[in-house]
Amino acid sequence: MATIWCSALLFDMDGVLVDSTHAVARVWQKWAIQRGFDPEKVVQAAHGRPSVVTVREFLPDADAEAENLEVERQEIEDLDGIVPIQGAVELVKSLPPGRWTVATSATRPLAEVRLRAAGIPVLDTLITSNDIKHGKPDPEPYLKAAARLGFPASECIVVEDAPAGIRAGKSAGARVIALPTTSPREELERAGADWVVPDCAAIAARLDGNGLVVTVNSAK
Repeated sequence: MATIWCSALLFDMDGVLVDSTHAVARVWQKWAIQRGFDPEKVVQAAHGRPSVVTVREFLPDADAEAENLEVERQEIEDLDGIVPIQGAVELVKSLPPGRWTVATSATRPLAEVRLRAAGIPVLDTLITSNDIKHGKPDPEPYLKAAARLGFPASECIVVEDAPAGIRAGKSAGARVIALPTTSPREELERAGADWVVPDCAAIAARLDGNGLVVTVNSAK
């Protein structure tokens, strides 16, 4: 068990606060099959980064924005099985206002739909792919998320599940707690995670003076 001080927690959404694994896989598998790609490779590539990046990777000569809008439409419509990650609702509700936010690679409409479906508050400080020019693993999402809360990223802890997101957090100067919900522990550690825990139930936080005291139970 580790006890850490920070100013705020910055959460990824899918695989951290929201379990959307099956919905994401269904949409991208369908997209891949219709376009003649290996569904498993496409699903793996799509996780943890803006969907338009995946579209451009597999269809470099296509109208990426049009393709991306179709993917987004299907993802917004497919909410079957969208639930909170264990401990996520309790964790965010225990955090003081202004001490946490979400930085996701999803678009704003999709992020809001999924967060509400999982019972996670939609904050004014939410950072989505609509708010950035460079997606994860670039540090921009977490730098902007920290700035919206009024703290340096170096004083924040990022909570992630994807190697790209871990690299984004570390590049922003933050420490990173990783959840092995979508990637093996070994990949998370290679990407630079400082701690790996099973889910949000293994994280607790309380306000103490001017900062948060965060307890991480990696054995839970």
